[in-house]
Amino acid sequence: MDFRLLKVISLLLDYPSDELFVDDTLEQCKQIVASSVLISPPVRQEIADFIDELVSLGEIEAQSRYDGLFERGRSLSLWLFEHVHGESRDRGQAMVDLMGQYEQAGFEIGVKELPDYLPMYLEFLAYQATQTDDDMDIRMHIADVSHILTLLSARLVDKNSSYVCLFKALLQVAGKPLSVIDDELAKLGKPVDDSTPEAMDKEWEEEVVDFLSAKQEDRCPSSQTDQRIAETLARQANQNAQIPVHWVGFDKQNTSASSKGVFA
Repeated sequence: MDFRLLKVISLLLDYPSDELFVDDTLEQCKQIVASSVLISPPVRQEIADFIDELVSLGEIEAQSRYDGLFERGRSLSLWLFEHVHGESRDRGQAMVDLMGQYEQAGFEIGVKELPDYLPMYLEFLAYQATQTDDDMDIRMHIADVSHILTLLSARLVDKNSSYVCLFKALLQVAGKPLSVIDDELAKLGKPVDDSTPEAMDKEWEEEVVDFLSAKQEDRCPSSQTDQRIAETLARQANQNAQIPVHWVGFDKQNTSASSKGVFA
């Protein structure tokens, strides 16, 4: 089955860089979405309308909207483990484990980004789809994070954001009914806006640490995990001094990836 749709969603969920608006990149995205059998016709149309909206906004307005939506506060964070582990030490180990999956599959990260970044994870799954005929495995990977996708979908609906169409598509690929979004929305109540300057300051305020009273065994594991992440990412960076790759040639079979490029 053609999972290029995941690659398109990965691109559209990433920061709308200038490259997104050159050549016929967005038109190619529309064509892939229109031909996808993984999602329903209404969701296909929503994504097509969303792409037209990006074209109408242009680079500057699209980037400004993206900043205000995804890069202020944590409620709409696109880093998956943010919604699972928060700032706990378990997040570090989960990063290392996910990086190990990337390495084992031969997926190379050519940009400086954490492995749990949703657009990157989707590109990894799209890459996996070119290496295997196991459609169910790809769907199950998305289903594994469907609870996060549902939460983000509900919060996007609450903000009346057209970005929700991309999450609807992912839920359908995972085999989830879109009614789960309404169910989650009903549970949310009225969420606190964490994108205000005051809320952001409070959210990112560092907790005072008393190193004298902290036990050594409570500190070392976290430090070791951080070191393992740093070493893993550094090794990837040294191996992947690649030239920038643009999102073109969606109709070609590909074998390698970066979080903002095509499979060369």
